[in-house]
Amino acid sequence: MNIRQLHYSFLFGLLLLGGAVQAAPEPPTEQPIYRDTQRSFEERAADLVAHMTLEEKIGQMMNNTPAIPRLDVPAYEWWNEALHGVARAGSATVFPQAIGLAATFDPQLMGEVAEVIGNEGRAKHHEFASRGLRLRYQGLTFWSPNINIFRDPRWGRGQETYGEDPFLTSQMGVAFVKGLQGEHPKYHKVDATAKHFAVHSGPEADRHYFDVHPSERDLYETYLPAFRALVQDAQVASVMGAYNRVYGESASASQRLLIDILRKDWGFDGYVVSDCDSIEDIYRYHKIVSTPEAAAALGVKKGTELNCGRTYEALLGAVKQDLISEAEIDAALTRLMYTRFRLGMFDPAEQVPFAQIPYSVNQAPAHDQLARRAAQSSMVLLKNTGALPLAKDIGTLAVIGPTADDVMALLGNYYGTPAAPVTVLQGIRAAVSPNTKVLYARGADLVQGREEPRAAPVIEPAFLRPAADAKQQGLQAEYFRGMELQGKPVLSRIDPRVAFRWDRGSPTDDLVARGELDMAQGLAGDGFSVRWTGELMPPVTGRYEISVGANDGFRLSLDGKTLIDAWQLAERVHSKSVFVELEAGKAYPITLEYFEDARDAEVRLAWRMPGAKSPYEEAMAAAQAAEVIVFVGGLTGDVEGEEMKVNYPGFAGGDRTDLRLPAPQQKLLEALHATGKPVVLVLTSGSALAVDWAQEKLPAILLAWYPGQRGGSAVADVLFGDVNPAGRLPVTFYKADEKLPPFDDYAMKGRTYRYFTGEPLYPFGHGLSYTRFQYSGLTLDNRKPALEDEVSVSVQVKNTGKRAGDEVVQLYVHPLDPQRERARQELRGVARVNLQPGETQRVSFTLKPARDFTHYDDRKNTYAVDPGRYEIQVGASSQDVRQRQTLTVTAP
Repeated sequence: MNIRQLHYSFLFGLLLLGGAVQAAPEPPTEQPIYRDTQRSFEERAADLVAHMTLEEKIGQMMNNTPAIPRLDVPAYEWWNEALHGVARAGSATVFPQAIGLAATFDPQLMGEVAEVIGNEGRAKHHEFASRGLRLRYQGLTFWSPNINIFRDPRWGRGQETYGEDPFLTSQMGVAFVKGLQGEHPKYHKVDATAKHFAVHSGPEADRHYFDVHPSERDLYETYLPAFRALVQDAQVASVMGAYNRVYGESASASQRLLIDILRKDWGFDGYVVSDCDSIEDIYRYHKIVSTPEAAAALGVKKGTELNCGRTYEALLGAVKQDLISEAEIDAALTRLMYTRFRLGMFDPAEQVPFAQIPYSVNQAPAHDQLARRAAQSSMVLLKNTGALPLAKDIGTLAVIGPTADDVMALLGNYYGTPAAPVTVLQGIRAAVSPNTKVLYARGADLVQGREEPRAAPVIEPAFLRPAADAKQQGLQAEYFRGMELQGKPVLSRIDPRVAFRWDRGSPTDDLVARGELDMAQGLAGDGFSVRWTGELMPPVTGRYEISVGANDGFRLSLDGKTLIDAWQLAERVHSKSVFVELEAGKAYPITLEYFEDARDAEVRLAWRMPGAKSPYEEAMAAAQAAEVIVFVGGLTGDVEGEEMKVNYPGFAGGDRTDLRLPAPQQKLLEALHATGKPVVLVLTSGSALAVDWAQEKLPAILLAWYPGQRGGSAVADVLFGDVNPAGRLPVTFYKADEKLPPFDDYAMKGRTYRYFTGEPLYPFGHGLSYTRFQYSGLTLDNRKPALEDEVSVSVQVKNTGKRAGDEVVQLYVHPLDPQRERARQELRGVARVNLQPGETQRVSFTLKPARDFTHYDDRKNTYAVDPGRYEIQVGASSQDVRQRQTLTVTAP
C-alpha cells in the first residue's frame, strides 16, 4: 500500500466512524485545512468535503459541478476529450487518429504527441478560466485514451484504440498517459482516463444492453492487461467504466471489476468515472435495479465516484431511503476533490508550474511539424511493385476519389479544429513540380445511398455579395442564440462562403478564447442559428444544381422563393439539392438559414454549373488525360464511429457489416484500372479494409488512416519519396471472404493474429519500405532461464537498399509445448530504428519469463508460466519472421 492509500484509508476510516457530517457546519474560527497549501492534498480534500452540506457534496459528483462560493470552490466541468489532440474546444493541433498513432509502433513518439496535447489542454483551460469559462471541453480532466482491444474489425470505435494486441496497446497507452499527465512530483499537468473498463468493443447498437461473459483466460490475457499497465506502470489518474454488463454486473457498478480487481488487486488509488449516462442504464436498460435512487447508490457503493450524467442527483433520495450513507458519499467525493487539488485548482498559479504554459502553444509551428512527423510515421505501405515513389515532374497527374479533398478524412472522431488542415489533394499539389498538372475529380460517393453534404463544389466568394452596392464578396451572416433566429444577433460579419464545420464547438469559440468576445457574448456549442443573406451572381446562363449540406435544420430561398425547406425535425437530411434556371449577369437575392441542435455542427452551400459532367464522367475524363492516377478513398468518420445514426449498405449504427471497399468506390476504381493507366490506391480508414481486388490488380497501396491536420502533406511526402514509409499494421487485415466469428461473441478464438489460424490479407505488424532490411545473428544470452531470470535478446539489422529508412523490429514469443489452449504467438518487443544505406545496427530486447511468457491459469486463478520450450521470433511482422531461436524455461 502506498502513502496516498494510507492517507485515504486513515481519512476514510475517520469519516466512516464519524457518521454523517453536520448538514450546515459552523464557520471555522481559523484557516481551514483545505486552504493550507502546506498540508497534503489528501488532508485538504477530506477537510473540504467535511465543510460541505450533503446537497453540495452530491452536486460535486456529476460531471457538470456547480460552484460553492462560500467555500471558494469554482464551478467545474469534468468532461473533456483528448484522443489525438485537444478535442471539441476550438483550435487545436490534430494528430493522426489513435489507430494511426499505434501504427507508428513508436512509444517515444507517442509520448511526444501526448506531451503536446497536455500542454495545449493546460493552456486552453487557463485561457478559458481567465474569461470566466468553465464549460464542457474546457477542463483539465481528459477522458482519453481508449485502450479497449480492437478484437473485431467491424467495430466503428476501433479507430480510437491502439489496435488488437494487448502488449502494443499497453506500450502506447503508458506513453500517452505519462506524456499527458506529466511527471511532476506534486502536480498533474492534466488527468488521463483509461477507458472503457472493461470488455467493451461493440456492437455499438447494443452497448446499453449486452452482457458479456468472457472466459477467465480471455479476460486476463486480452481484455485486462492494458488497463493493468496503465494503472500500475503509468499511474493513470482515472478509469472510465463501460456501458455494458460483465458477468451480469454493470461495468460502471461492478464489485469484481472496480473493487476486487481495480482497487484490491491492482492498487488503483484514483477515481472512476461512468461513461455518459451508464449509471442511468443500470435501471433503464440493464434492469439491475428499478429506480434512479437504487442505481445511484449502487454506482457509488460499487466504485464509481463520478457520474457523467445526472443520475447521482438521486443520491439525496438514496440517503433518505437508507440505500447509502453520507459517509460513503464522503469517501467517494474525497477522491474527486483530491484530484482537483493535485491539478492545482485551489493553489496560487505561481505555485503550479503547468499554469505558466502560455496560450500561444496552441497550434504552435513546432506542434504542426510534430503532427506532420507523426502522420509520416503512421503511413503503412501495404503493397508496392515499383510504382512508388512517384516522380514529382509527372506531366499530368489525376487525383480521384471521395476522400481526396475531404477534411473529414483527416480527422476520424473525437477531434479538435485544425487551423489549416491539408487534404491529400492539397498535399499532392504542393509537392509536385510547378510544371505538373494535377487534375481532380471526386468521382464517386463515399458509400451507396448517402446524401453527400460535401460532394458539390462550394459556391465561391466571386459569385456572392452581401448587398447590391457592396464592394465585399460573400454573404452577410447573423449568428443567434437559440434555434429560431430570434433576438439580436450575437455576431454579425461577412462570410466569404458558407462552408463551415464547427463540430462540437460553436462559431464564436475562437473569438472568446482570443478575448474578442466575452463569455456572455459567445454562443454555446449547441442550440444556435445562423442567417446568411445577399445576392447570388451566376457566371453563365443555364440550369444550376444548388445544394445545401448540413446536419441539422436548414432552408434556402432564392429570388423570393423557398427552394429547400428542411427545417422541421422530421425533414432533416444531410444534403438536399434543387435545380434552377439562372441568367448570367443577373443578381438573385439569396437567403440561407440554419440551426444547430446538438452534437456536430456543419453547413455548406454548393452548386454545380450548367454543363457540368457527372462526378463519374469527370473522374474518367481526368483519368484519360493523366499519366498516373492516385485514387484516394476508403472511409471517414461520417460512416464509422460511436453509436451513429448510419444505415447504408455495409454500415450499421457506426459499425460495419462489410469489410470491403464501398461499392461506388470499387466500381470507379475498377473503371480507372481498365484505362490501362497506373493506379496508386491511397486508403483513409480507421479500420481494416478487405481490398483483395486492389491487392491483386494495383501496383501500389498506401494506408493513411485518418492522418490528422497535416495528413495530406504526409501522404504526399511518402508518395513522392521524401519520406520512406515505416508504419505497421496494429490490426489484422482479413480477406473479403473470411468468415469471422459473430460480432457479439467476445471469445477470442479465431480473432486477431494471436488466435486466427487462417491466411490474412495483411498480417499484424505488416508494412513495407522503399528499402530492404536484412536480419542476422540472433543471440540469446540464456537458453535455460528460470522464472525470474532475464534473457537478453539481440539481432543485427542491416539496410541493404539504397535509401535510408526506419525498420520496425518486432519480437514475438511462440510456445512450442503449450499445456493448454493459449495464444499462438504474442508480441513482446518493438524497436523502431533508423538505418542509412549499408548501415548495420544491433537491436536488443530484454525478456523475463515471469512477465513475458505468462498465461492465465483459470484452475488456480492466477497468472502462470508453463515450463518448457518457447520459440523467440524476430522479424518485420507477425508472419515475416526472419530469425528464430529456442529457449527452455526451467521449472521453479
